[in-house]
Amino acid sequence: MNIELFGILLIVGATMLLAVPLGRYLATIYRGDKSWTDFLAPLERLLFRLAGIDPTREMRWQQHLLALLTINLLWFIWAMLVLTTQGSLPLNPDHNPSMPADQAFNTAVSFLVNCNLQHYSGESGVTYFSQVFCLMFLQFVTAGTGMAACVVVFNALREGTTEKLGNFYNYFVKSITRVLLPLSLGLALVLVFQGTPMTWEGKMALVTVQGDTTAVSRGPAAALIGIKQLGTNGGGFFGVNSAHPLENPTYLSNALENMGILLIPMAMALALGYYLRRPRLGWMVFGVMTAGYLLLQLPTLYLEMHGNPALTALGIDQRLGALEGKEMRLGAPASALWAISTTVTSNGSVNAMHDSLMPLSGMNTLLGMMTNSFFGGVGVGFLNFFVFIIVAVFISGLLVGRTPELLGKKVEAREMKIAVIVALLHPLLILAGTALTAYLYARHPDAYAGWLANPGYHGFSEMLYEFTSSAANNGSGFEGLGDNTPWWNISTGVVMLLARYLPIIGPVAIAGLLAAKKYTPESAGTLRLDTATFGLMVFFVIWIIAALAFFPALALGPLAEHFTL
Repeated sequence: MNIELFGILLIVGATMLLAVPLGRYLATIYRGDKSWTDFLAPLERLLFRLAGIDPTREMRWQQHLLALLTINLLWFIWAMLVLTTQGSLPLNPDHNPSMPADQAFNTAVSFLVNCNLQHYSGESGVTYFSQVFCLMFLQFVTAGTGMAACVVVFNALREGTTEKLGNFYNYFVKSITRVLLPLSLGLALVLVFQGTPMTWEGKMALVTVQGDTTAVSRGPAAALIGIKQLGTNGGGFFGVNSAHPLENPTYLSNALENMGILLIPMAMALALGYYLRRPRLGWMVFGVMTAGYLLLQLPTLYLEMHGNPALTALGIDQRLGALEGKEMRLGAPASALWAISTTVTSNGSVNAMHDSLMPLSGMNTLLGMMTNSFFGGVGVGFLNFFVFIIVAVFISGLLVGRTPELLGKKVEAREMKIAVIVALLHPLLILAGTALTAYLYARHPDAYAGWLANPGYHGFSEMLYEFTSSAANNGSGFEGLGDNTPWWNISTGVVMLLARYLPIIGPVAIAGLLAAKKYTPESAGTLRLDTATFGLMVFFVIWIIAALAFFPALALGPLAEHFTL
């Protein structure tokens, strides 16, 4: 077997194996059962006491959402304050300036919604103070927010009738103290020993082998990179993200960072089954997500390993694959693995330039974000998947002439309307944003000439990718796009806000409505959700609703580009 393919198999296999015990652990801590991390309970009680919060007080779904939205508003104000004044704040050895208002708005929203779309370069766009006390802080709390919202939905799916769905702050704090902090600390320590900098010093003078003197950026990078990967954040410390040799120094660091992207999203899918004590249900969700992931991953590996046919026709050796925009030390296969891993989740970090992927590989990264249900972000990935479960239950019930029922609760018109709105919001935001931008560019090409480095089919793909990444809370980009302009900063900022909070509000509302309904014990006539048949139904609902809606846009971009090679 090709050694590179063996490495990929090892990375994916190890991640899946680790996801099983992590899924059990997540279910244990969220249920409040005894666990080995109970030594952190005094710290958690101290935090609650200082905040004046009673973590045992049960909350209705409306109270969960109010708490979530209120603290997110406070974090947004904090981020705007820091980013617009960072030039005057401490921990700025390189004397980087403050952000203009439109760029600060985009950056604040981007990190607030767990997207990390970066219209700045980390070396020159932000300071160490902003990186640590604003951006890294948001990477922890926004990941914790998504995980807490997911547990609220888990609670609603339990047997019985209730309006009380646990305590949001309890799940939020435990997500950080017992999951994100220890895992991020472990990954950061490994990265430090691999060569990633962790210092408050500014740029370091370096003499190259050619005798030139240059300045190399450094800083407290390792701490941010750990949570960047594990929290499906993706925002890099340096401008080129994990393609930077200090952010991703070795093949080991590359493997561990790639595992970090997938680990918690995989574990959350399995945690559903363990939490409800229906492990087969968790495995059904995990199986559907894995099938979708592999359907995108395998062809991308093949395409990137076989190179560009246009270059082959010129007699150029393509045995090492399509290497444009990739790190030679990592190679085409490892870059293809990362590209799909980071886009089926809401991570968005990169170890190669997605703008240089083969057209169909670029299409697969787009599809990973367009479906937005195959693992997805920590917590919110399952929330997106939950919407399609509701749709699949409704359709399945109608097909067999029964009232649609989800785990003993009837799925009726209100729940279905909310699910459909959430499912259709995603293509609406992406396609409407891309269409309006393409119209502006076509009508005023001189005014917006700096937007596209590659006009034509690929230029359209660059604009489509930017809005897709924003709507999927991903944050990666086709970097041929000049996106640090008022239009891109504001338009993608609005898309990120709508695409983050409405898909959280919708599933939590559905869960709250279902939880309050009369519970009917399952019988021989009940539609079973933990079967391969229902998993297949969900899989096709996702592809029909989420993927086919984008086919015309994909035909104008990556598909058209592919047929011109």
